[in-house]
Amino acid sequence: MSALSELAGAFLKEEYEDSPVAASSLGLSEYDERLDDLSGEAFERRRARAGEWLRRLWEVRDDELTKDERIDRDFLVSILRGREILGPHQMWKREPAAYLGPGLQGVFTLFIHRLRPEREVADAARARLEQVPRALAQGMANLDPSLTPRVYVERGIGQAKAASRYARELVPAEVKDGAAREKLAAAGATAAAAFDRFGAFLEDLRTKASGRFAVGEPVYSALLREKELLPYDARELRERGRHQYELLDAELRRLAKVIAGHEDWVGLLHELNRIHAADPEGMRREYAEWTEKARDFLRRTGLVTLPAGETCSVDPSPPFQRPILAVASYDRPPAFTDSLAGHFFVPFPPDGTPASEVEKRLEGNSTYGIPTTAVHEAYPGHHWHLVMAHANPSPVRKTFSTSYFSEGWALYAERAMREQGFFTDPRQEIYHVEAAIFRSARIVVDTSLHLGDMSFEEAVRFMIDKANLTEPNARAEVGRYCSWPTQASSYLTGMLEIVDIRTRYLAKRGASDVAALRAFHDALTSSGALPTALAERAIA
Repeated sequence: MSALSELAGAFLKEEYEDSPVAASSLGLSEYDERLDDLSGEAFERRRARAGEWLRRLWEVRDDELTKDERIDRDFLVSILRGREILGPHQMWKREPAAYLGPGLQGVFTLFIHRLRPEREVADAARARLEQVPRALAQGMANLDPSLTPRVYVERGIGQAKAASRYARELVPAEVKDGAAREKLAAAGATAAAAFDRFGAFLEDLRTKASGRFAVGEPVYSALLREKELLPYDARELRERGRHQYELLDAELRRLAKVIAGHEDWVGLLHELNRIHAADPEGMRREYAEWTEKARDFLRRTGLVTLPAGETCSVDPSPPFQRPILAVASYDRPPAFTDSLAGHFFVPFPPDGTPASEVEKRLEGNSTYGIPTTAVHEAYPGHHWHLVMAHANPSPVRKTFSTSYFSEGWALYAERAMREQGFFTDPRQEIYHVEAAIFRSARIVVDTSLHLGDMSFEEAVRFMIDKANLTEPNARAEVGRYCSWPTQASSYLTGMLEIVDIRTRYLAKRGASDVAALRAFHDALTSSGALPTALAERAIA
């Protein structure tokens, strides 16, 4: 065993012990019965340990490592530096979702993947539900009104309400056996009562919350340079976003002229948005149809290699995510299993949503916009990428990822499919370009929010005016940007980095036909979801 293998193994073991919900989602079922320790002491311990692990990783000499081990070492360093940079911000004192997420995702993951017999899955879910009151009590002890932003609390209130119904009503329905279902229902009722108490706590906290969500320019720039290994700072990134917006705006005006005889692409998209399914289930069926069309296109063109045995279901979004996530999402196959079954979640509205808002959400998933989203989430976007990465033997790369690669790849997938002729109607193309301009607007908003140059309401208005979002979707989007600095910027930034890597890769080989593209796509995605600089090293 090499020096890095031993050190990385020890670090990963500690990581799984500290984050059993994440470990369980990776397919490490020995952690299924446990919920994360969310006490203040646990958060401070993890923060202190990051510096120690960094020191030990840097003591491993390059000449003792293989090429892949050097990449793994540098990847771990980037992850730990990200934690160090954000550490002083103390998100655990600010973010209610830190306490709602583990109990919800920890139970949902067990049932979506079902890696064990049903009775064992039910027992594990029951054990986690029984630990929810402890986790939420830790949240109530940790959250500091002077640090917690009001927008975080408002997002948490909606999620707590959905969580209560999920635990009380929906989780027991996952189990067929009567006795197991009865035990699960009792644990679900206990968890639901705790979610209700936490929701009441948040209602009170909302009146006191006075914290700032902006992390500031030094932190944002450090995350770009030292966590994502990118060569620019926050302000340079914002200028890139603005420049891309101008280029994409010109392309949208050109397409609007082709489709409607005028350049008002915003007005045209408002018209096209009204062409959509009659209800959320009809929307899901449209997504399923286009997901299969995209897969078939890949099979016919050979643009990528489709691994044997992969599948991607198209499902309604989890009920507990609906209040805080108004866009499609994807859940990967557990990395440490043989499964290649992924789940593409379609953005259903929360239960009880007024008909007028349901209509607005459907407008955000119009018939002509669905093809590009299906490509992004499934083929050859997230699902295909992650089943390719599944075969990488590195436990480091199975465990960790960066959205600058994974989201960058998914947006690149949209571009590659357009280049190869998948979108045959200009109305589909205009939504593809709109998806890219939306990501450029995200860069402007995300950087501006965290540099303190834009308020929440200004950001919402910007996304409505510049990115063609309905107001409910804009509010949900901006709320996410506030609590996850740099992530919203990852899509277009990562895509542009991947295009640059492709240009250099193909130039070295003197070929750009489909076979060369397939070789590039297969190699890059098989490297994992590394910072793009490390991904290029991996395929060099």
